[in-house]
Amino acid sequence: MRTVVLAAAALAAAFLFLVLPLPARPVILSPPSSRVPTASGSFHIHTNRSDGSGSPDEVAAAAARSGLNFIVLTDHGDGTRAPDPPRYRSGVLAIDAVELSTDGGHYIAIGLPQAPYPLRGEARDVVDDVRRLGGFGIVAHPDSAKPSLRWTDWNAPFDAMEWLNADTEWRDEGTTQLARALIRYPFRPAETLASLLDRPDAALARWDSLTQKRQVVALAGVDAHARAGWMDDDATGYRGSWFVKLPSYETSFRTFSIRLNLNHALRTDAAADAAEILSALKAGRVYSAVDALAGPPALEFRTKNGESTNYMGEVIERGGTFVATTSVAAGGVIVLRKDGQIVAEHPLPEVTFDSKGEEGTYRAEVHLSNVPGEPPVPWIVSNPIYVRRQQGWGSAPSIAPQPPAITLSVQGGPWHIEKDDATTAQVSQPTPPQGPVTFTYRLAGGERGGQHAALAIAVGKALTERTHLAFRAYASRPLRVSVQARHPGTGDRWKRSIYLDAEPRDAVVRFADMTPVGSSGAFDPALADTLLFVIDATNTLPGTDGSFSVEHLRIER
Repeated sequence: MRTVVLAAAALAAAFLFLVLPLPARPVILSPPSSRVPTASGSFHIHTNRSDGSGSPDEVAAAAARSGLNFIVLTDHGDGTRAPDPPRYRSGVLAIDAVELSTDGGHYIAIGLPQAPYPLRGEARDVVDDVRRLGGFGIVAHPDSAKPSLRWTDWNAPFDAMEWLNADTEWRDEGTTQLARALIRYPFRPAETLASLLDRPDAALARWDSLTQKRQVVALAGVDAHARAGWMDDDATGYRGSWFVKLPSYETSFRTFSIRLNLNHALRTDAAADAAEILSALKAGRVYSAVDALAGPPALEFRTKNGESTNYMGEVIERGGTFVATTSVAAGGVIVLRKDGQIVAEHPLPEVTFDSKGEEGTYRAEVHLSNVPGEPPVPWIVSNPIYVRRQQGWGSAPSIAPQPPAITLSVQGGPWHIEKDDATTAQVSQPTPPQGPVTFTYRLAGGERGGQHAALAIAVGKALTERTHLAFRAYASRPLRVSVQARHPGTGDRWKRSIYLDAEPRDAVVRFADMTPVGSSGAFDPALADTLLFVIDATNTLPGTDGSFSVEHLRIER
């Protein structure tokens, strides 16, 4: 009987291997030699401090087993938690970052200090806050199939974006493909995850379009959680149901990674090494590689013009001969793209292209033969070398500001207060009618909810045929105020957030820039009769107090 059972099991296994052949093992390469120090790492990782399953120490141990030098932890938050200082764990440098939720998608901030208020709300405002605080911001899973994760504000001046995201890649697979992957996973986990990857044409095309206007760094994000749960979602949370630790952190780290070209080799000084990592990321001295296809990967991308040689991430005035060299001797091609279009293609291991000094954004892709994906995923994607004339890129002609055609002062009010029952607020104007108005508040404590306090002014039909508000304002502490206009009757509101601190600053709120609050459609100034300066739980912690002042409020066209 035992023999029959074993035979049946063997037949079943043979059938599965016949019907579901395992993905190929990665091509093993010799360790690369490089003229510059390099570091390998993994970006976009969640721990049990948010919706991941492992502690930072467990994640670092998995990274060490995968041969990585550094990891970037990106637990969900609002920026008000002080980041952990860089630290070596299991010999791997762990850098603490944060994934912020905006109204227009998720944004990862590295090098961000503790924020003075929650970084939430409109994507453009979060991007602005991260930059002001000295952080480096990356758009996460920009083309996710899940609307709440997808990035929508492509006009925001973010620093970087993910061209590849593991979560996005599995979400666009069919049920059959995912079922096959689940069967294959125990046998070749990293290779199985790699089999779900496609070339993300839309993300790469958008990146190519952006880099024709300004520098934008692109990274591959593993989006590692080591957690597949039942009924886990943004509404019900991530702690109320069972889960399995799939795919494991180690599997994610062995699937794909990022490689940095450094100015100085990593040592054992965590703070200095983290600064070196962040410097390379900001400069775009980074390429992404799918390690489950071949490894360890290596790419050198440079351009030579006379005695000058320039490398990935640099902005130069004149390009020469571009050279991209990799560590695989055969079995694929290297493609050189200019402004997203292929200008050169050659079998491995090298491609050269004489640009004749032409302006453009140049980057390289390495493609191996017989790899997964429809279309096939690149093995390596570089960041660009930018060739731009000094006066021709990123500069706009200077236009002298024009005085407004119509100015109507409404500083005299009358002003009033709107708030929830548990919040306190006061308004004062010591020198009416044109003196500064000061608004003092203390939001109700407890869980974040409907806490709000608003300085409001009735304006009747004064917004009709006007285009913007203008005023000067300052605050007792760094904060964000939501400037809103409200329609009578329906209560529909439109908003535009502004940043304030102790330094008085002039502000202009264009009606065309205002977005709806809980409604839809373009803002029609003729229908609004109330202006509000709102403090709420979007950008203010419950229980927080403070004040801000507004002067010279006027409506202009």
